[in-house]
Formats: sequence, C-alpha cells, structure tokens
Amino acid sequence: MSPVFPMLTVLTMFYYLCLRRRARTAARGEMMNSHRAIESNIRTSPLNAEVVQYAKEVVDFSSHYGSENSMSYTMWNLAGVPNVFPSSGDFTQTAVFRTYGTWWDQCPSASLPFKRTPPNFQSQDYVELTFEQQVYPTAVHVLETYHPGAVIRILACSANPYSPSPPAEVSRWEILWSERPTKVNASQARQFKPCIKQINFPTNLIRLEVNSSLLDYYTELDAVVLHGMKDKPVLSLKTSLIDMNDLEDDDYEENDDCGMDNLNKKLSSTALREGPNNGYFDKLPYELIQLILNHLTLPDLCRLAQTCKLLNQHCYDPLQYIHLNLQPYWAKLNDTSLEFLQARCTLVQWLNLSWTGNRGFISVAGFSRFLKVCGSELVRLELSCSHFLNEICLEIISEMCPHLQELNLSSCDKLPPQAFNHIAKLCGLKRLVLYRTKVEQTALLSILNFCSELQHLSLGSCVMIEDYDVIASMIGAKCKKLRTLDLWRCKNITENGIAELASGCPLLEELDLGWCPTLQSSTGCFAKLARHLPNLQKLFLTANRSVCDTDIEELACNCTRLRQLDILGTRMVSPMSLRKLLESCKDLSLLDVSFCSQIDNRAVLEFNGSFPNVFIKKSFTQ
Repeated sequence: MSPVFPMLTVLTMFYYLCLRRRARTAARGEMMNSHRAIESNIRTSPLNAEVVQYAKEVVDFSSHYGSENSMSYTMWNLAGVPNVFPSSGDFTQTAVFRTYGTWWDQCPSASLPFKRTPPNFQSQDYVELTFEQQVYPTAVHVLETYHPGAVIRILACSANPYSPSPPAEVSRWEILWSERPTKVNASQARQFKPCIKQINFPTNLIRLEVNSSLLDYYTELDAVVLHGMKDKPVLSLKTSLIDMNDLEDDDYEENDDCGMDNLNKKLSSTALREGPNNGYFDKLPYELIQLILNHLTLPDLCRLAQTCKLLNQHCYDPLQYIHLNLQPYWAKLNDTSLEFLQARCTLVQWLNLSWTGNRGFISVAGFSRFLKVCGSELVRLELSCSHFLNEICLEIISEMCPHLQELNLSSCDKLPPQAFNHIAKLCGLKRLVLYRTKVEQTALLSILNFCSELQHLSLGSCVMIEDYDVIASMIGAKCKKLRTLDLWRCKNITENGIAELASGCPLLEELDLGWCPTLQSSTGCFAKLARHLPNLQKLFLTANRSVCDTDIEELACNCTRLRQLDILGTRMVSPMSLRKLLESCKDLSLLDVSFCSQIDNRAVLEFNGSFPNVFIKKSFTQ
C-alpha cells in the first residue's frame, strides 16, 4: 500500500474538522423546521393542563447595574410579576446588566481575549431563576422593556433547588434555545418568545445568557414566564423517532458526540489503532503541525488525539495548552475533566475557569489537585462566578501560582471575607478584579500594601469596605503604576480620597466613580481630578447630580485624550459647556447625558450633526 494513503486519510480528517460547523449552519434551518413540526404534534391530555408561572427567585447572576443594597436596576427585579411591561423606556424597577455595546472592550481596563475560544461561544453575562413548580417546559417568555435582543441562550437544569434531599443523579443542563447575537433595531418593549426544544426531565431552574455587544444601550428585562406541563408531553407517532438533540449539534460543542460529556473519555483515551505508517505527514516540521492544531477547539483537539499516534503526541504537547479557556464548557466541566487535563497543562499560563464548578461539579479537592500540578507557570487566572471557591482555594492559589499577574474574582460573592487575606502573598499582581465580593477593609489594605505593581484594580460594589477614603489613601501611596480604577457604587468616598488618588496615581487612564453619592462638585474634587490626571481616557461620574459646567470645562482644558464620559443624571451641565468638551476632546467617542435636565433631545440632535463620530446616549422613560 502506498504511504500516501494514510496521509490522505489524515488530511481528509483535517478538512472535515475545519468545515463541519459550516455544514451544520446550512442544515440548521431544516432542523428548526423539523423542531416546529414536532411542537405542532405534541398532544396534551386534558388532565395535564399547562402551568404558567413567573420566576420565584433569582439565585445567581454575573453582574448588574444596581447596588447590592437596593432594588433599583438589580437582577432581583426579575423575580415575580412584571413591574413595567408593556411600557417601554428606562425604569429602575427592571433588571439591567453592567455593560452594553463594545465600549468596555475598548477602554484601558479591557483584558485580551483567550485563544482557542469556540467562535460560537458568545455569552457575556447570565442570570439564573427558580420557579415554584417543576414542569416540562413548553415555552419561556422574556419580557424586555428597553433595548431588547440581548438574550442569546436559554438553558434548563435537572436539579431542583428546593428539594430537601440531594439529587439521586448528577444534575445536568440542557439547552432549550440558542442563537447568535442579532441586532434589534427597535428599543421598544417586547415579549420575546423563542421556539424552545423539548427536554426529557422536568425543571424549575432556568438560566438566561446574554450578549449585549450589539446593543445601543443597556438592555432592561422585567420578568420571565415559564410555561410547562406537570407530566411529560407525548409525541405523535410520526415524530417520536426524531432526536431533538440534533437541533443543537453546534451549540458550544455540548451534544453527546462532541461535548464535554465525552470529553472525559477523549482526554483519557490511549487506545489507538495501529496503522502501517503516517505517510508523509510526519515529515512536516513539528512546529508547522503545532501551528495547524492551534486553530482547533478543545473538543476537536481531543478527537484528533484519537486518530493516530503521531497526532496523539502533538495533541498532548503542553504547548497546545498555554491558553486554556474552559468557560465555554461550564455546564459539563467537573473534577474528572480537570484530572484528565492535568498531565497536558503543566505549562498553562492563561487559565479561564469562570462560571465553572457550581452545584458541586468541581470540588475544592479537585481544583487544588489541578492547581498543584498546573499552577507554577500561571500568569492569568479567571474565576468569575466560580462559587465552589473557598478560603482553601485562595490559599492554594497564593502558594502554587508565584508568577500570577492577573486574578479575576468578579461576583464570587460566596467567598468568606477572611479568604482575601491570601491575595496579599501574590506580590506580582498587575490586575485584580474584586467586583461584587465580600472583601473587607483590613484584607484590602494588606493587598494594596504588598501588591505595589497593580495597574488595574476593580472594587465596584464591594459593600463590606467601611471607609473608601482610607483605601484611596493607600492606593495613592502604594500603587503608583495604577492605570485603571473601578470604584462603581462605593458608598462613602469623599473629596479627601479623591485628592489622594489624584496626587498619588498620575498615570490613571480610567476612573469609574459612578453612583458615588458622597462626592460633591462644590468641594472641587472633580476639577482636581481633571487637573492632575491628563491621561484620562474614560471617566464615569454617573448619577452625580452635582457635576456642573465648571467640571466639564476643566475636563475640556486638561483631559483632551478623553474617549468615554458618563454624566448621567446631572442637573447642572449646559449645552454650552458640553460643546466646549466636544470641540476639545477630539477622540471622544461615547458621551452619556441621559436624564441631564438641561440637555434635551434638540441639543442632542445638534451635537449629533456637529460631531458625528461621537455616540451621544440619552435614554427615555415612556
């Protein structure tokens, strides 16, 4: 047999792997038509009446615009009956996520994306809701009241959060509906009714995942309605043989043939069929094969490892796992997955475990074992919303990751306050995200004292800190290299803290002081910021009603590099001072003047005509 034939076989396999998603896309429309045909043939017994229920409770979420101590703009507004619908506009009684559009990806605090992220993983935020009764879902309706179109995926979980006893089997998530982000031109309210698929277990735990990158402003959600049957619906004979899982073959590699269900088997597979040889494929340079494999997703890499010994060797090379993004597989990743990945991840430098491990999927012991083997070279560790973390985990991180420079603990709100003391041991940190955590003042002061290399620091919505002026003073004294600082909704910083920041951190390019009610323009704090921080590119003074023309004129004179400015809610800024700012700051691209009483729609239209490159935001209430 000619040696060229095994080579052709491998090349054919490569061609199949690279083009299979494109083929799926073409067939997806036909599958969805089949899905609708199945739905139309569901027969409901008269005794099995449909149950319609609103969410009982919000149990988890990744971010929200609101405060931890109020209900305005918080995810908790999704529980219960609608507060606003069918009205449209900007209402405080709705649920709002922290970001929208691509603005947060364009500011100095933005992180670089991970390599080998599946292109069809688009989720940026999520919220999980429970309902009173477990049902077999027939419909999920989302009431959107402002800038709809962010919801891109809806999932159901087999676990019952209200069950007094632990589940008999491991809980699992099933996709009910999924689509790529699409632009919705209208900002008006709508009742979003996606066509969901049927699942074979009852649920009272629903998860919405959103992507706000195409939105012109914050999306606002009012309520979620779950329709379902208490008993499993019966399909008619002509459609009962259709496998509904086929509809989601391309959704984040999660079906049985290509998902993390089989990934554990693939990761541990060593049995390879013997072949005569590798043809001429093994004559290619090692580096060239490695470069080709860099374009494969993690499940595809595991499949390829089972084709022949040569490619198995390439797929197990630790250099293929320098960047390891496991967030797209959060629904399936568990201790077994980490154990099988362990041997090939000894050189991993960037690791993303955000959203993973919740509800017992990853244990403290499993995480600790993985990090003890794979943590020595870690430079970046993403653990956003990883609720399995406890103090032991942070201690392991501080001991096993001596080179760590970036640590993200965003929305890890179940971590006990004492756990954060261990972060002070990571003296090389350059980026630290503690948004929505329970870090306390003593631990944070220790971190700031020992982590003097910090360049990016997020303390948004950290409600356990008693005195932000003390924190600001320590930042000004120790963090001379700081470039970005998020103090969103810090409750008690005053002009004294601002003075310490302005004098001690001259390199600041981004400062978020949104919803900081104790700052008053009359003290000169905003003018001082403008004079001392000429490198500012992003400044959020959201909901500070005292911001005035003098502050805007100081920004126009001193901060000519400004790109993003949010002065939502001020009553003291006139169109004249804003025009000076727009003329001086040539790079300005985002200006939010929502609820600024002196800036009416006519002024906004004039600014749009004179400064077409600036996106001027002004929300409304119907």
